Amino acid sequence: MVLEFEKPIVDLEQKLQEMKDLAKGRNIDLSSDIESLEEKIHALKKETFENLTRWQRVQLSRHADRPYALDYIYEITSDFVELHGDRTVKDDKAMIGGLGDIDGRTVMFIGQQKGRNTKQRQERNFGMANPEGYRKALRLMKMAEKFGKPIVTLIDTPGAFPGLEAEERGQGEAIARNLKEMFMLKVPVICIIIGEGASGGALGIAIGDKVFMLENTWYSVISPESCSSILWRSWDYKEQAAEALKLTAKDMKGNGLIDDIIPEPLGGAHKDLKGMAQTLKEAIKTSLKELDKLKPEKRIDQRIDKFCKMGVVVE
Repeated sequence: MVLEFEKPIVDLEQKLQEMKDLAKGRNIDLSSDIESLEEKIHALKKETFENLTRWQRVQLSRHADRPYALDYIYEITSDFVELHGDRTVKDDKAMIGGLGDIDGRTVMFIGQQKGRNTKQRQERNFGMANPEGYRKALRLMKMAEKFGKPIVTLIDTPGAFPGLEAEERGQGEAIARNLKEMFMLKVPVICIIIGEGASGGALGIAIGDKVFMLENTWYSVISPESCSSILWRSWDYKEQAAEALKLTAKDMKGNGLIDDIIPEPLGGAHKDLKGMAQTLKEAIKTSLKELDKLKPEKRIDQRIDKFCKMGVVVE
């Protein structure tokens, strides 16, 4: 999958490969030309990805090759064990969770999971959890609290599932309960937006001591397309909507809605899964080391204060 703004880079990379093949096939020394083109490609990449529009970052957050929650979990942990079910309705496969080891420390991972192909997307419901998904997440959080294990949530959803059956089973109540309970968890909670962070579907597992966003992700009450359809009665204005929503990691950090931005490899997280996973792992370890110094009561007070300050303006 090649996004529109990536095409000039891809064209140069194809020329570079052709040049390498020519040099190898005909035994010609083109090393200086190859080096020059490589430098040009790197400079173009740097310029392109440092100056992406908000809509382009939204596109990058949805890239078909972008790592999902389980991709990161399997890279970060050595022995992940997935746990299933909400003990009430069923196992919602759009919400995953389980225990994994990070350098000798057990962590409870919870996240939304999308699919790579049509069958997986249907099975995972495109990363849109039903009420049982949020209840499963809360069950696992309470389990982590009981055994004194820190919690890491990986957020990547276009929103909670809006179907009639989800509303009948209490979608709003399930998310609201998660918000209330997450404020009071006695163990450290780290929330990381790894792709899309849309509305209450994201917020239902995003109340934490530390909230991070990957560089090319978005976090907003509504998607640019939905915003465009409401304001202009058409999806054609999604780029303008993205600019107005100010939904990128840089915007969120500037507004004090997240704690920090985790940088991605040049070109996006999908260009280097192992490198991105290692960066995530270090961010988690550093945050846990910092949070471990605080007593549970202090962490809870700081967590509540942080979210209560959001949206408050003092003149």
